[in-house]
Amino acid sequence: MRCSHVLVWVEDLHRAVRDYRHLGFEVEYATDARDARHAHVWFPQGPILELLTTPGHAGAFRWLIDLIAGRGAGRRMAGWGGNGEGFCDVAVVSASAELDPVLRDLRRDGLAVGRAVRWVRRRPDGQRTRFQFAYPVEPRLPFLVSPYDPPQHPTVQTHRNGACGIARVRLGVAAGDEAAMTRLVDDDPTFALEPAAVTGVKAVELAGLHHELDPLLLHGAVIRRAREQSAGLAATAVCSNCK
Repeated sequence: MRCSHVLVWVEDLHRAVRDYRHLGFEVEYATDARDARHAHVWFPQGPILELLTTPGHAGAFRWLIDLIAGRGAGRRMAGWGGNGEGFCDVAVVSASAELDPVLRDLRRDGLAVGRAVRWVRRRPDGQRTRFQFAYPVEPRLPFLVSPYDPPQHPTVQTHRNGACGIARVRLGVAAGDEAAMTRLVDDDPTFALEPAAVTGVKAVELAGLHHELDPLLLHGAVIRRAREQSAGLAATAVCSNCK
């Protein structure tokens, strides 16, 4: 499976959207801006950034979320804002539009996962976007999504700051999570797995970025220019494919 999107939890979505736009990103609300809880930074291909917020009382609905999506789902979603603003999760996308066969394979390999949830999101332009998602029981691990139907990547996307794609997601992996993490991210070169005390996204590196970004406007996320030495050919490949 490949990296789909990196989630950044923010206290105030509208403020975060303004700040990311000020940093030179094109940011689109996932639904009508008046009641949106998600916004996206799209690239022509590959993984994207998702800004999201959650209700302050989300923890009260953990049991209901578990009922819908399976054991552990409520703990994961309620915990997105538990550590304040910044990276809170990461998703991997399957090649299949149906997640059930993928989940069966994961369970057979000993990975505890919830059920596939079918979801429909209405975009600001009224178009319906369909997809499925499923959460591993352990909230530290990436969750799964199916490809969007219809596909959502724009043919052309120009960010004023020059960013043309995510070249690298630096993912800390705690002792004991290595096997499950390797099984989920497979051989996706976007991920750079690094030993860490706590499993989770540590940094995102962007190809094409003209300059480093003001950390005060990133709402806790560590987003920086791709380093040629560490990203290898990834940054070059991302940008050449986005031209």
